[in-house]
Amino acid sequence: MKRLMDVLGFFVIFSMILLFCHAYIFHHVVSAFSLSSAQRWGAGIILFGFLVVTLLTIPFVNMLPRAQGAVIAWLTYPWLGVVLLLVTMCAAADLVWLLSKGASLFSNIKDLGRRPLSQVAFGFAGVGCLVSLFINAQPAIVKNVTIEIQDLPASFDGVRIVQLTDLHVGPMNDGAWLSRIVEEVEALSPDMIVLTGDLVDGSVAHLSEHVLPLKRLKAKYGVHFVTGNHEYYSGVDAWCEHLKTLDINVLRNACTQITSTEGEILNLVGVEDWGARHMRGVEGPDLQKALKGAQPHAPVILLAHQPAAIHEAAARGVDLQLSGHTHGGQIWPFSYLVYLQQPYVQGHYVYPESKTQIYISPGTGFWGPPMRLGTHAEVSVITLTRASGKSK
Repeated sequence: MKRLMDVLGFFVIFSMILLFCHAYIFHHVVSAFSLSSAQRWGAGIILFGFLVVTLLTIPFVNMLPRAQGAVIAWLTYPWLGVVLLLVTMCAAADLVWLLSKGASLFSNIKDLGRRPLSQVAFGFAGVGCLVSLFINAQPAIVKNVTIEIQDLPASFDGVRIVQLTDLHVGPMNDGAWLSRIVEEVEALSPDMIVLTGDLVDGSVAHLSEHVLPLKRLKAKYGVHFVTGNHEYYSGVDAWCEHLKTLDINVLRNACTQITSTEGEILNLVGVEDWGARHMRGVEGPDLQKALKGAQPHAPVILLAHQPAAIHEAAARGVDLQLSGHTHGGQIWPFSYLVYLQQPYVQGHYVYPESKTQIYISPGTGFWGPPMRLGTHAEVSVITLTRASGKSK
């Protein structure tokens, strides 16, 4: 019951925000163009129609068989991206207008007027939509990152880990798309492959054939997976069991000791998604439990979907955390809003006053609007090296 109330509460808040956004866009449509009364009614009806269709279809996209869900997703999610960019540009136009109006009261600066600013806002939003669609249509880039680890065993010096995260296989990203990502990874010949959550948007029944390319992933030290928040919306237990049939090691508050041919050990630890701590009937992340299986004095690499797990990771002396979840903000300027929930958005950081490092990938796929602006889809290649200098 609590889970149902949480979902309903989120949907009500989402609906109110979307209603405000559509009303705000309508206000700027009227401001930007000389419309007759009939044209205003027409514009209002069209925007209201988009709003109703979006609200009625989005909750059911992932519940439908993929073919039907894909049709709905490609009709509604791009519109969400358009709305986001329109609201951003219109807000910027209003800010410029207010500043010019305020300045004109105290000097000879001319009030710029709302109509031309609204027209400019629509123009910039249109360009932004085209650019973001183009960027998202580009293949994921291969990002090479070198990270020094204190006390890294010599036999692991130079080990290469490929991180895939936020693939979101579902209504918009299908098996053919995933197969191209797998081909890209195969060409890299990594020593280890990690999948750090949000692999799917939909049930095993609807998407099992679309994740089959993952079975082709092979690496010397295995392929490993941890849950993201979207797995909990898609049947987390069923997916974890299914991934095991694809020869993927599922880490749910658990540790795998990676042993080199020389007998040296690297601890690979995985925790449940950070967001699961609020869900009833779910164990949630338990790093303390996961670390019980770790070899003392050996470095610890933590797989945790959300960067927010870094606080506990640093407190428990984890050497490196690999995360995703943020998509790098996906569509600028919403990357700034991510900081309200997460300590980091993307890239490599050292947690203050600790040895703990974190790398956050901006994601290999996308969710929602098929757009990226200010970021790029990424296949992360993380090379571990021994830190020079004395151990801490």
